[in-house]
Amino acid sequence: MFFMGTYTPKLDEKGRLFLPAKFRDQLAEGLVVTRGQERCLTVWPMADFMELTRRAQEAPVTVKGARDYTRFLFAGASEEMPDKQGRVTITPMLREYASISRDVVVIGVMNRIEIWDPARWQQYSAEQEEKFSELSEEVFPGV
Repeated sequence: MFFMGTYTPKLDEKGRLFLPAKFRDQLAEGLVVTRGQERCLTVWPMADFMELTRRAQEAPVTVKGARDYTRFLFAGASEEMPDKQGRVTITPMLREYASISRDVVVIGVMNRIEIWDPARWQQYSAEQEEKFSELSEEVFPGV
């Protein structure tokens, strides 16, 4: 599965997100919404979330960082199945975590989707734009 692009759907009055049409087929079998880094939400296709779960189970429970990460990730996770209109519910706890209300920015990030508050996304994008060329050399040497 591969997600890319930027979309600006809205949440309805019940806190449901209209998934971008281009993403719906890839998420038809179910998904998990979790807290993400930088106060966004991450949407994982079910198969990818199960792989993440498998990897988390391999981490020793004696490692504090692993315990902290898995607690935070799984305590806020919400398993969802898109309805016939391609909507999924974003729980009140997750909406509060990401400071989202009606307007959102949805971006495709390879194997996952992120949901951002528009102001936070704009600020993050502006900060990262300056670093983008430097990061390409650091992340992908020789490209």
